[in-house]
Amino acid sequence: MRLSSLADYAVVMLTAAARHAGAGADDARLSAAMLAEETGVPLPTAQKLMGRLAGAGLLTSARGTGGGFRLARDPAAISLAEIIEAVEGPIAMTACVEQGRHDCALEAGCRVRPHWTAVNGAVKGALGGVSLATLAGVPA
Repeated sequence: MRLSSLADYAVVMLTAAARHAGAGADDARLSAAMLAEETGVPLPTAQKLMGRLAGAGLLTSARGTGGGFRLARDPAAISLAEIIEAVEGPIAMTACVEQGRHDCALEAGCRVRPHWTAVNGAVKGALGGVSLATLAGVPA
């Protein structure tokens, strides 16, 4: 299992945002340009990700003077699973654990299929147990 570059970049950007919040700048607004410069994520990608992360409720945004983005919740309350799902969609190890997907040629006689839900749940649970605060190295 490997994260896409976009999911990886989202984690990198949000850890930078968490460090800013952890530095006592809870009301400080962050821009895509600032996070791109700080993290090395290309600006167009940072802008795209900020929109997705805001759409998923992980960032809040404000327009106008003094506007920008900030974390929607405390870093300890944001999980790695949430960040990945904001970019990649629902975590699904195989097609048979995705709702409505029935495109596997082995599905009818597969003896492993009933167990993939447990495996998927374990992976999602592990990712859900890692907080943004932990990733950013900020006190919870």
